[in-house]
Amino acid sequence: MGNINRRNPRGPYNKADEPQEKINEQIRAREVRLVGDNVEQGIYSIQEARRIADEQELDLVEISPNAEPPVCKILDYQKYLYQKRKKAKEQKAKQTKIVVKEVRFGPQTDDHDYEFKLRHAKGFLEEGNKVKAYVFFRGRSIVFKDQGELLLLRFAQDLEEYGKVDQMPTLEGKRMIMMFSPLKGASKKK
Repeated sequence: MGNINRRNPRGPYNKADEPQEKINEQIRAREVRLVGDNVEQGIYSIQEARRIADEQELDLVEISPNAEPPVCKILDYQKYLYQKRKKAKEQKAKQTKIVVKEVRFGPQTDDHDYEFKLRHAKGFLEEGNKVKAYVFFRGRSIVFKDQGELLLLRFAQDLEEYGKVDQMPTLEGKRMIMMFSPLKGASKKK
């Protein structure tokens, strides 16, 4: 079976490499509206549009297939694909990724541990991350629900300069959870 790619029998290409637009001979319309930089805009027969593209050593690309007649543009298709991928990559880089950091307490957390975890939570919020603080009740410690809630409310009060409360303390199973988001002006993105 030679060099056939087992995952994709058509070859080593994936869907991203396949053209989304019809180009050159793939265009089946009889007439097209031609646009481009070095061309007189107007309606041409498909043969005439292909000839003009060949003369300029460029590709005829169908950019609006649903128009009547379809709109085609004369351009360098590989360069067009490169710029399209580059633009998509830039947009992806600009998207903010929301990271949720967790801070875990026990119902009877002592002051030193509390201060240590508070420092970490402040750092997380300054970096622009969300914080999920929770008190984990093990075994019979569930009887200390009130202590857990007081601990989380104290935590919220100590973090009010760094973040806002998204969710007040709620008991979910053996955890009492509270969510925080960074304040807009306080976060320092890297």
